[in-house]
Amino acid sequence: MKRSITIILAILLAVPFSHGQLWKMRRWEIEAGVGPSLFFGDIGGFSRDKNLLGLRDLSYLQTRFDINASMRYRFARQFNARLNFSGGLLHATDQRGSNEGRELEALTTFFEGDLIAEYYFIKNKAERSYLFLRGRARRPLVTLLTSLDFYAFTGIGGIFYSVKPNERLETFGYETGGFTAVIPGGIGTTLIYNPNLNFGIELGGRYTFTDFLDGYTHPQFSEANDVYYFLNFIVTYKLKSGPRGLPRFRR
Repeated sequence: MKRSITIILAILLAVPFSHGQLWKMRRWEIEAGVGPSLFFGDIGGFSRDKNLLGLRDLSYLQTRFDINASMRYRFARQFNARLNFSGGLLHATDQRGSNEGRELEALTTFFEGDLIAEYYFIKNKAERSYLFLRGRARRPLVTLLTSLDFYAFTGIGGIFYSVKPNERLETFGYETGGFTAVIPGGIGTTLIYNPNLNFGIELGGRYTFTDFLDGYTHPQFSEANDVYYFLNFIVTYKLKSGPRGLPRFRR
């Protein structure tokens, strides 16, 4: 009986401690993701009078893929920063658009690096649980729903890109590639699966400072720089922090 009372008291005392300290014990996180990339350039797409709020430009023909890796540091429970690297392909084609007769097409290979700040406007309740910290919490559907984080992010970055044109675009003249700054922004959600592992989905856009990601621009009809989006499915592994706050890898 005394032993049971001792255990109960220990759990009750540990709950407020875990609420304040769990995220501090795992400040560092490593992350990997993969998903489709969607490009909005000067090749392809529909004119405004033939479009419905831009929805007709959401086409699998303009879709390729990206992969990314990140290192995150948790400054506070609701504020994080991460160093993000992405690579993949962007595709643009005039097929099934407003300029089919132009017959332009380009495939862009890219590598991007970003420094991103995250703000969590909804935080999970799982990290407040002592049983969750010890890996003993049951995970019914209701518990899973209370284990979700929702966040918004923005930052600054840059992209190296190389353009591969079709023969028609070569006759028009094109830019082969280069480097430009980008501004990332978007939203995401994360499932806090256990003390060491998260799963998430993130939708992020990139505003670029160039109009040549597809190698082509039109001086009359191009009204804005190029934009592209990622929809990534993410796995996050949380590292225990050492005595000085540095990440500590398990042996």
